Amino acid sequence: MPIAAVPKYLQKNDPEFYLSAPPGHRFLLYFAAWGENREIGQVDWRMKDRVPKIDRKTKQQKISNKGSEWEELQNDQFACTIAACRTPPYDEEKPRTRRPKADPGLKPWIPMMESLLERQVTAAKQLTGYALFSIEAVATSPFTTGLGNGHPLENGFAFLNPYGLPYLPGSGVKGVLRQAVRELASGQWDDRRGWSEERRYTVQIEKETIQLSMLDVLFGRETGDGETGHVRGVLSFWDVIPQIKGDSLMVEIMTPHQGHYYQWEKDQNGNEIQVPPHDSGSPIPISFLTVPPGSGFTFHVVCDLIRLNQLAPELAQDSHWKTLLTAAFEHAFQWLGFGAKTVVGYGAMESSAMREARLKAEKERREREAEEAKRIQEARQQAEAVAWEGARLKFNRASKALIAEKGGKSAVALAPKGEELLASLPPDVRKKVEINQFVKVTAYVAGSNLVRVEA
Repeated sequence: MPIAAVPKYLQKNDPEFYLSAPPGHRFLLYFAAWGENREIGQVDWRMKDRVPKIDRKTKQQKISNKGSEWEELQNDQFACTIAACRTPPYDEEKPRTRRPKADPGLKPWIPMMESLLERQVTAAKQLTGYALFSIEAVATSPFTTGLGNGHPLENGFAFLNPYGLPYLPGSGVKGVLRQAVRELASGQWDDRRGWSEERRYTVQIEKETIQLSMLDVLFGRETGDGETGHVRGVLSFWDVIPQIKGDSLMVEIMTPHQGHYYQWEKDQNGNEIQVPPHDSGSPIPISFLTVPPGSGFTFHVVCDLIRLNQLAPELAQDSHWKTLLTAAFEHAFQWLGFGAKTVVGYGAMESSAMREARLKAEKERREREAEEAKRIQEARQQAEAVAWEGARLKFNRASKALIAEKGGKSAVALAPKGEELLASLPPDVRKKVEINQFVKVTAYVAGSNLVRVEA
């Protein structure tokens, strides 16, 4: 592993300098493993223009007899607890003179995240001949991306350089939406939401006439190897800067239980074999970074209106392309997800419209359940009710409760049930009850509840 080129302000034995760096720099550039000094086989941040010693015979950098200690360190020792590795560039050989300050996490960088988002909106407004489509969403599950990037933790993360902040590349957004459009246009989800696979548009490229669908016009025509007639889509997808909830990223753990099955092993003769999966494997926990749920994502899509009017005027009319794009985003939010590990639930999101619809549906469901529970309870009380013949009724105007009394016992029907029972009585009886005149009725009581009244 090469010696790290550590900036001067990080060479000091003061954690404040390390903690002042953005999370992406601490995770990618200033991660402790990058500071491994192969000359002495130890992690060492004190590397001011150090020139490695080269063996004259082998022409290789010298390594001590102790060897590299990095490979012997377990993964959990470098788990990222607050946005990046918590291993600051301490000089462990010297005693610490004072207690290090707490890690500020993402707090110093929240204004920059907001500024980057504002910059995108400002830049989009300066475009001429283009239209901007924006949709805001909130992550309902952890979001992660860039896990395939190289890193000692075996799982990287996508940070936007030079800012060192998490981001979702626009190419990833386009790929997810293309798949969402394919699913909607195919009809496999019943409601196509306006999308169609029909190739109803044409474009002339030299002497070749090419038929295009909605997907081809907006996202571009996909061609195979050796094919011609490439058509660029009218939509451009911008990078997304998450507005992270809280002041830190999250750490998730995945634990592969069948590593021996996914990786080839060698038998006693040195031949590579694939061991069948079994329950006696050795699970190895692997940590990776995620953006916490509740974080905001603002997606920006720019449309070339001039080309859209040339290729498909009906999609440009009344901004129909925006309606189609909204449907694609909502389908992707709910069923596909963005980023990595979407198959196991990462990257799920919902827009404000989806959230309002969900809350409305949940409210209606709760109301239906309450009505059903009330109906069942009333039916049970009716079945268990005992008749009190000759009971006296009283009506409490303040609480709107109807009270039946007999033999020193009483049963109550609270509002609004009390008012309903009172309204069910004949007018003359109801009038006497309201002024608390003595009236004898047959009251049906279940426990202490007044269920029904017959005059």
